[in-house]
Amino acid sequence: ITKKEEKPLINMEEDKYMSLQTIDFVMGHFEPSERKDFIAIPAKYADRNGMYMHKDAYNAFVEMEASASKEGIKLVIRSAARNFNYQKSIWEAKWSGSRKLSGGINASKTFPHSHDRATEIMKYSAMPGASRHHWGTDIDFNAFENVYFESGAGKKLFDWLEKNASIYGFGRPYTAKGTDRIAGYEEEKWHWSYLPIAKELTNFVASTLKDENLKGFSGAEEAKNLGVKENYILGISKKVL
Repeated sequence: ITKKEEKPLINMEEDKYMSLQTIDFVMGHFEPSERKDFIAIPAKYADRNGMYMHKDAYNAFVEMEASASKEGIKLVIRSAARNFNYQKSIWEAKWSGSRKLSGGINASKTFPHSHDRATEIMKYSAMPGASRHHWGTDIDFNAFENVYFESGAGKKLFDWLEKNASIYGFGRPYTAKGTDRIAGYEEEKWHWSYLPIAKELTNFVASTLKDENLKGFSGAEEAKNLGVKENYILGISKKVL
């Protein structure tokens, strides 16, 4: 009698998001409005029209927002999915100096050498192709300054998220540098990630993406010099790995 062959157990979440695990997707080479698995964020949840998220991340956000609202917490999405071209427009504007960095710094004039300029821009902005915002999993809430979340309504919001966001699948990738993470972007208290998808894509990036894939924008030659994949894309909190 031959023993019946046992089939390996399948992780349904991994299988569900397998179609996202391509270089083009993780680098944002697509149009969010044309993807059936993305959804436009209603204006009542955002500070403007025209933003998109992956449907599963959006549904989890809606549940979280409803819970927060009951406790007097107002979650406002300031930024969501950004494809390669969108991220490139941000990067190029900062690179040329037409868009100032924090403190009103003109990166083009203050940092004439490409290595220094890229390093400074990447304190808070990803190179095109290297942003978690490409994935439709990551959203920015309410303000783009950490100080907002350190007092008043901002602190109340942040404390609520720290306590409750994980219930809905969200985590914060860019915590303060220290024992939790030693490299990468500066702390961003506004940036939260839907982990059931983002973890799978992080693993895919770790095994597949190379710094050499990052090209087609000013300063791209610095990607390898800065170790963008290892130090920035994977330079995230251990809690979201």
